[in-house]
Amino acid sequence: MSLGKKDIVNNISSETFLHKAVSKSFLESFLNLIKKNRFKTIKISNFGTFYLHESPVRIGRNPKTKQEFKIPKRKKLTFKPSSTFKNIIN
Repeated sequence: MSLGKKDIVNNISSETFLHKAVSKSFLESFLNLIKKNRFKTIKISNFGTFYLHESPVRIGRNPKTKQEFKIPKRKKLTFKPSSTFKNIIN
């Protein structure tokens, strides 16, 4: 099962009775706070750990034309849920 930002915003708004615009800005602020943090990992007790991972430069290929191009490096936010959180949602 995969949750996108839209799903998380809908869940926040339904649980807290806030408007979706407020829920979306809350989620964006939270993610920006994690991304701009100077640490590589942020651990939230009984919830999980957020990792800031930098993907290296790599070669991509258009499957239709077989043309190769360079994909620049970028930062990715990864989440690993804690065992307590996994037990709650399963």
